[in-house]
Amino acid sequence: MSGMVEQMWVLEREIHSLTAEIECLKNPPSVGLSSHLDGLREENAKLKYRLNVLKRSLQEERSQCSKTMMNINQRLQEIFGEAIREAFPDLENAPLAVTPNQQAKFGDYQCNSAMAMAQMMKSKGLKVNPREIAEKIQQKIPDNELIEKTEIAGPGFINVHLKRSFVSKLLTNLLLNGVGLHPALTDLTIVIVDFSSPNIAKEMHVGHLRSTIIGDSMCRLFEFLGYEVLRLNHVGDWGTQFGMLIAHLQDKFPDYLSVSPPIVDLQAFYKESKKRFDVDEDFKKRAYQCVVKLQSKDPAFIKGWNLICDVSRKEFQKVYNCLDIQIIERGESFYQNMMTAVVKEFEAKGLVEMDEGRKIVFAPGQQIPLTVVKSDGGYTYDTSDLAALRHRLFDEQADIIIYVTDSGQSTHFQLVFAAAQMIGWYDPKVTRVEHAGFGVVLGEDKKKFKTRSGDTVRLMDLLDEGLKRSMDKLKEKERDKVLTPEELTKAQQSVAFGCIKYADLSHNRINDYMFSFDKMLDDRGNTAAYLLYAFTRIRSIARLANIDEVTLRKAVETTEIVLEHDKEWKLGKCLLRFPEILQKILEDLLLHTLCDYLYELATTFTEFYDSCYCVEKDRQTGDVVKVNMWRMLLCEATAAIMAKCFDILSIKPVSRM
Repeated sequence: MSGMVEQMWVLEREIHSLTAEIECLKNPPSVGLSSHLDGLREENAKLKYRLNVLKRSLQEERSQCSKTMMNINQRLQEIFGEAIREAFPDLENAPLAVTPNQQAKFGDYQCNSAMAMAQMMKSKGLKVNPREIAEKIQQKIPDNELIEKTEIAGPGFINVHLKRSFVSKLLTNLLLNGVGLHPALTDLTIVIVDFSSPNIAKEMHVGHLRSTIIGDSMCRLFEFLGYEVLRLNHVGDWGTQFGMLIAHLQDKFPDYLSVSPPIVDLQAFYKESKKRFDVDEDFKKRAYQCVVKLQSKDPAFIKGWNLICDVSRKEFQKVYNCLDIQIIERGESFYQNMMTAVVKEFEAKGLVEMDEGRKIVFAPGQQIPLTVVKSDGGYTYDTSDLAALRHRLFDEQADIIIYVTDSGQSTHFQLVFAAAQMIGWYDPKVTRVEHAGFGVVLGEDKKKFKTRSGDTVRLMDLLDEGLKRSMDKLKEKERDKVLTPEELTKAQQSVAFGCIKYADLSHNRINDYMFSFDKMLDDRGNTAAYLLYAFTRIRSIARLANIDEVTLRKAVETTEIVLEHDKEWKLGKCLLRFPEILQKILEDLLLHTLCDYLYELATTFTEFYDSCYCVEKDRQTGDVVKVNMWRMLLCEATAAIMAKCFDILSIKPVSRM
């Protein structure tokens, strides 16, 4: 829809320019230019026809969107964009700024364009008072379904008051049709997210936690917005270390080709082979010979490699099952056969230089080269990542590719992306290729998170500890006395894994964050524990009022959601900001914004619930004497939005806790 609006803006500007040219030629009449004038008029008529077609299409699109949530901010930008072009048709690329108002007394939203426009005009030698600009914009605001009134404040702010009846209607639509957003937020469709990426023969550790959690949540966001998402696990499953591992496998389990080796602890197996590799020269030579055999696809060595990979996969899957992660493995081995062709393509275009036996590629504006072939003729991570990117662009035909790895790899990806653009694989204006970097996990001592012995923390140990602590917390609150064993287990898993995920996602991914079970399990403040409890309380309100789903459904169709009380109005507006929040995250991939919104929604609901009675009881008997159904509907709308936020964040709420 936004693309259609932009096309309309361009057409309107062309029509304005042509109309001005026609008027110049017509007044006074220019001799001998009648045929040119006729041509301009014909062109103008065609543009107006196209504009009308687009307007009708936009109207149809909006009517189809009535079953999905409206992005109020985006709609206000359309309205004010139209008003600015009407008021100042000669001002190209006028700034457009519409934001929610933080203080209710100033209205619901605010257009702050006038001051920036005054600065723009000043740079062109035109001195105009921002307040006068705001007044002209205000006069040109078109008739619309959303705005009740506008007021000019201060130096030129335009405060916007929304129609309460329309907001009520949007909330009813939300309850009737569910929490859905129109897929036309963008024209792009195929998204690839590269995340998690552990190494075969090594256990997943706390360093993999952030990539796994952040990547999964990004996928869930794109999926909810209607994209086709491919979740890729670029595991480290190739290279020199596999020669070392296969050589050790041959020695320890010589009959591995006929009898599956009982490798229980792959980490210990890796350490044993690495120790031999470092001290035993004969073993090291044999390990290199095994690499050559593996790369030549010798069946016996491929079988050994597969055995080692399968043991790792089973261990990885335990973590993915706990965290509810769906992912497709495409390791480095998947791209091995493509790397030779990639190097040849760079060579064919004269982009490869020799440097002490290495083949390197310098991308424009980059100080460091990519090494595409080592001096011994082997390939590198640079070559592998170039091959992977090429495959994703041409074979997968992705429109968006996101790499979720730690920020330490930002320079590497910057080089890879620059080289891919240099060779013409993609245009960044058309295809979005981005590295979503993140900081490291710190312990409570604010140093890199490690065990007491100084080892890296195993991810399964961390998850098991989370389960233990969440159960301790639930028993401390005596939840084991009111929940069935099955309900208690579900609550334990919900709190444990939800708190670990939320603690990560609620911090700006760019920064380091401190891992603390005590803080993340605290049921006060911006934590998953608080939000999960808040959600179960909201869900329990209908049970308290003895209202079933059928009754609520009928109430949605027959009851107007009244928004007269300040807290009702505040909650209603907060609920409808959900599409704006997702649009922002779509642009910057910063998921803590969703966590901040979810916490704001929960606290706004608490304010509403404390001030506005949903269920009124007899003080003496405790019997329900009155149910304010429109407020029950606000409870339902809050629960629906919170549930969708939980789903995007991959947190599983439970009905009882």
